Amino acid sequence: MSKVKQLSFRGLMQQLDEVVSSWPDGRRGKNCQYRIRDAGLGAFAVFFMQCASFLNFQQLMRDSLRKSNAQTLFGIEAIPCDNQIRSLLDPIEPSSLFAVFDQVLRQLNRCGQIKARRVLNGQLLVALDGVEYFHSDTIHCQHCSTRTDRHGQISYSHQALTPVIVSPGEKTVLALAPEFICPQDGATKQDCETTAAKRWLQQHGAECKRLRVTILGDDLYCHQPICEAILAQGLHFILVCKPSSHRALYEWLEGLEPKTLEVRRWTGRAHQFDHYRYLNALPLRDGDDALSVNGCELVTTNEQGRVLYRNSFATDHRIDEHNVKALVKAGRTRWKIENENNNTLKTQGYHFEHNYGHGQQYLSALLATLILLAFLFHTVLSLRDRQYQQLRDYLGARKVFFNDLRALTRYICFPHWEAMLQFMRRQLELEPP
Repeated sequence: MSKVKQLSFRGLMQQLDEVVSSWPDGRRGKNCQYRIRDAGLGAFAVFFMQCASFLNFQQLMRDSLRKSNAQTLFGIEAIPCDNQIRSLLDPIEPSSLFAVFDQVLRQLNRCGQIKARRVLNGQLLVALDGVEYFHSDTIHCQHCSTRTDRHGQISYSHQALTPVIVSPGEKTVLALAPEFICPQDGATKQDCETTAAKRWLQQHGAECKRLRVTILGDDLYCHQPICEAILAQGLHFILVCKPSSHRALYEWLEGLEPKTLEVRRWTGRAHQFDHYRYLNALPLRDGDDALSVNGCELVTTNEQGRVLYRNSFATDHRIDEHNVKALVKAGRTRWKIENENNNTLKTQGYHFEHNYGHGQQYLSALLATLILLAFLFHTVLSLRDRQYQQLRDYLGARKVFFNDLRALTRYICFPHWEAMLQFMRRQLELEPP
């Protein structure tokens, strides 16, 4: 199979199918009409098509035509209903899907898509951030995190660490395998984002080291235990470092007269001034065992001196006048995990915070993982599938494209994904890409 073939829609579905087909059907038996494989692919199809009623439409099509897009596009043999999907998938751990993320990342690397995202002499930027995807005052399971307000009311939630590959010069982000924030066996304290980050680093540190990764994060991560965990995996970091939570570092920064650099820029409407301050070998905290880091700060002002932007970072990369701008630019790229990942998942048709099914075991986390995979597959197609790129560019808004997919697959059964895109191109009278 060629590299391009591997990253086609059919190639991506084959990888997902291989993993889902390995799930054990357990006590349901070999003759169960609705198999776990169909349930897994069915749930993914709903998220990929961004259509909650996709399987219902395909069942109607199958009843009348004896065939459906659920079968031809997604390989679903017997279309399950929503309750059957929830029941079958509840016992499946989300970690069983993580191999698909790893496979896609390796193939993107072979295709040169990762190389294009490297900065800082070949570093790959991975941003970490936590996101809540479920919240309720009543519905809960053994994996829910709990919170008690001042009135004694308990609320339940599910959260996840959703790492992504980011780059200053790229609009898209590449989703990596998540790490779920949930009660851990034998732990007496609630799980938290930083503890989940340490687990993620332990599980994926070797691969990140091979890829030469620099970890990005907000001020929550800029503390010695996390920094040491990053360094222990052979990785680098650039982390937001606020003065309010790092007083010792800023006292040294002020007392030692940091080096400075000023850059005057024309924005197209006005001049702005970027004021950089930086200094190496600063203590991250008080104490003799404090980790030594390098600090830099950017303050952007207009011609009248009004501050337009201010941020500061701690890093293990050594800073000088030649790389301070690139380091700050890389650190600022952290915002993409909020805008291009979290916000996209919540507002661009994925409905990440919607309760598709909570379950009693792993259902909520498994469905969240399938949503992340659908997002990753869409991103890969936008990078590798020329017909997909052409149609997305021509139709403009994401909503228009998926509305068209929903309408077409409701009334027409296509033999495969490429046939559907070719049909759309012909109807729009677009030249071959």
